Amino acid sequence: MRVTANRSLQQLRLRFSPTAKLRTTSCPRNIIMSDSDQNLPFNQPRLVAKKILANLQNEGDGAVVRRGIGRSELRSLDPFLMLDDFSVSPPSGFPDHPHRGFETVTYVLQGGITHQDFAGHKGTIHTGDVQWMTAGRGIIHSEMPAGEGANKGLQLWINLSSKDKMIEPNYQELLSEDIKRAEKDGVQVNIIAGESMGVRSPVYTRTPTMYLDFTINPGAQFHQGIPESWNAFVYMIEGEGVFGTPNSAVVSAHYVLVLGPGEGLSVWNRSDSKSLRFVLIAGQPLNEPVVQYGPFVMNTQAEINQTFEDYRLCKNGFEMAKYWRSH
Repeated sequence: MRVTANRSLQQLRLRFSPTAKLRTTSCPRNIIMSDSDQNLPFNQPRLVAKKILANLQNEGDGAVVRRGIGRSELRSLDPFLMLDDFSVSPPSGFPDHPHRGFETVTYVLQGGITHQDFAGHKGTIHTGDVQWMTAGRGIIHSEMPAGEGANKGLQLWINLSSKDKMIEPNYQELLSEDIKRAEKDGVQVNIIAGESMGVRSPVYTRTPTMYLDFTINPGAQFHQGIPESWNAFVYMIEGEGVFGTPNSAVVSAHYVLVLGPGEGLSVWNRSDSKSLRFVLIAGQPLNEPVVQYGPFVMNTQAEINQTFEDYRLCKNGFEMAKYWRSH
C-alpha cells in the first residue's frame, strides 16, 4: 500500500502497527550462580531475561519482516521502539511514508536499499552500509529495493528525547569500508555505534547507543561490557550461541534476547563448524512517556493530535508533503 501525504489517517493507522505506552522490562536480581559461573569476567553478568521469536509478517507494500521489538510480546525497550529483520524484492518495498519524533537505523545485510525523501535526499546503501536517519519534526520518505532478488537488512527505531523530537531532519550514512572493525581470538565485530575491543565508532547518536555486529567462530567466546544503566538486547542473525553463563540454553537464529541488569554480556559459540552472528544493541533509557500512533512517536496525546494536524495540513515540518512524490 502506498502511503502519501494525501492518505487518510485511518490508512496510516493500518500501514503501521500502533504501539502502546512504554513498558519497562525487569528481571530478578537474586540470581544464584553455579560454581562454573564464578570465573566469568563480570561480577554481575547480564542474563537473558526474556526470549522472543521474531515471526514473519507482511509489512509495507509486499515486504516481509521479522518484527522482534514493536509486537505484543515486546512493545518497546526504552529507548528502542521497533526492530525489523526485513526481506524485500522488487516490485515490493516501503513506498512514501512519514515519520516524526524518533530515528531509524537501516543496516543492509544483503543487496541494497534506495532512499528518497521530500527534502531532496536520495541515495542507495548496499551490503554492510548503514543509514542513520533522524526524522525529528517530520520527514516523508521511501525505502525501495535497489536490485533484483532478496534485499535484506535490519531496521531499528530509536526514540528521541522530548527536547529533540522537533529538531530538523538529518542523515548519517556510513559505508561498509568506513565502519570500524576489530578482531581477536576468533571474534570479529563491526562497530556501528559505541565501542568494542578498544575501538570506537565515529557515529554520533543523540540517544546514547551501542550497536555491535558480532561474528564468533566455532569454539570461540567473547565478553562485552555494557553500561550498567542501559537497556540491552541481542538479535540472532545466524548460527547458535550460549548467552549469559556457560550453562545457559542454546539460542538459534531470529530470536530477540532481552538482557537483564549487569555489567556486560558473555557469549559462547559451542558449534564445531558453524559461525555465530548476532547484533548486540544497547541504549540509555529516556524514562519519558511514550505515545505512539504508527510512524509518529511523541510524549503526549496532545502532541500526537498536533502531528495529525500538521501532516494533514502539510505544515510545521510537513510543508513539502503537498508537492513531493518519490520516483
